[in-house]
Amino acid sequence: MPPRDPSADDRLPPGQTRTEQFPVLQFGTIPQIDLATWRLRIWGEVRQPAALSWEEVCQLPVTERTLDLHCVTRWSKYDTHWRGFTLQTLLDSGWVTPLPTARFVIQHAPGYTTNLPLNQVVAENFLFATHYEGKPITPEHGFPLRGLPGAIPGRDDLKDVYLWKGAKWLNGLEFSAEDLPGYWERSGYNNEADVWKDQRFAD
Repeated sequence: MPPRDPSADDRLPPGQTRTEQFPVLQFGTIPQIDLATWRLRIWGEVRQPAALSWEEVCQLPVTERTLDLHCVTRWSKYDTHWRGFTLQTLLDSGWVTPLPTARFVIQHAPGYTTNLPLNQVVAENFLFATHYEGKPITPEHGFPLRGLPGAIPGRDDLKDVYLWKGAKWLNGLEFSAEDLPGYWERSGYNNEADVWKDQRFAD
């Protein structure tokens, strides 16, 4: 990885352009979600599978985060404000107890999956988001729940990955002993997706 240019914006990864907009990009169509029947299902390398209703999700302790977002399509948006819950909250509340064999979390959404190591999903720069800028997430941005990998400026101890590593319309978390590449990873995108290493596409 080349050294960062000290004269450049040190929040802007290589190949990115800052925007004030929030572009809408997704694979497939926007699904219609019925909150009465929606469930966040948890399974795989866990002590016991679980399924949270929307009402139960709304009762979880709330976490707020201010994050920079970096999309593989080369836009970056600074200082976005989100509300939701963390994987640590699910662990602390007893909704999920990963087995020692669990090393990856596969996010599931209608017709879509993406994968991250467990330690990245539990990190401070990943949120299961329900609200953006004080309002519920809109359907085009992932209502009612989306996985959100962001960047916290100045936190070099955290790995920052491109936005596709968070699933919109999230409805499942599969804990896995093995890495299971998702839709874009199988389509030629880089599995690591480190924004500072410009890891957009597989070698």
